[in-house]
Amino acid sequence: MQTVLELANATVWRGDDASIAALQEVSLSFREGESVAILGPNGSGKSTLLQVLAGSLRIEATEDADCRLFGEEFWDIETLRHRIGLVMPEEVSRFDPDEPAFQVVLSALRGSYGVVPGMRFSIKDRERASRAVDAMGAEELVERPFGRLSSGEKRRFLIARALTHDPGVLVLDEPTTALDFAASAGLQKVLRKLLKRGRTLIWVTHHPGEIPPEIQRVVMLKEGRVFADGPKKEVLTDPRLSRLFGLRLKATWSAGWCEVRA
Repeated sequence: MQTVLELANATVWRGDDASIAALQEVSLSFREGESVAILGPNGSGKSTLLQVLAGSLRIEATEDADCRLFGEEFWDIETLRHRIGLVMPEEVSRFDPDEPAFQVVLSALRGSYGVVPGMRFSIKDRERASRAVDAMGAEELVERPFGRLSSGEKRRFLIARALTHDPGVLVLDEPTTALDFAASAGLQKVLRKLLKRGRTLIWVTHHPGEIPPEIQRVVMLKEGRVFADGPKKEVLTDPRLSRLFGLRLKATWSAGWCEVRA
């Protein structure tokens, strides 16, 4: 399996006047073929780690620090965008509400947020976009204006958009956030199908109960450091969860799901 991300003693600062590093001496590796959940409270460094993974943030240059993406110390952002599909909820606001939903997906092949006049697509381009939409079970919605879709439907099209390049890794930043119960359950069902088909996912969340049974590795982040990393049942324990979130918590298990309550 090819290594997607290798970090060794990596420190990342956010802003010139930052007094505390967003990531502090982090050592981690992710490989194609394994799916991982990254868990932590707000401010734990999850978003910073995603930006390092996407190639948009660099680590502090020190003698013992290293950062490699797909084995390379230096990389091209455009190439990375084809190899890593990154889905973030805030992308919804970047599209014209009147844009047909299919064009939201299709425009990913030109690196744009929506189709603009003069943009041309081949039959193969449209076939690729259609396969991505089909994988998300959203083929009946392709002609609907993006702004008239429900929150869950919009999230499906954003994920389909990321799938158009058939990336080796799909990174989901809190994919079910702000969704109601039905929309969250529907999206979970589709994403579990992707996992069962062998798709490599990195699933970022601050809710342990969102981590599907197919994901067996969990990385906990706290205050910019790796707090725990390992098999899900060994990491999601009452003591670790309580220390991670600063609250006495109890975990119960059912069919591979972990439910956590105070």
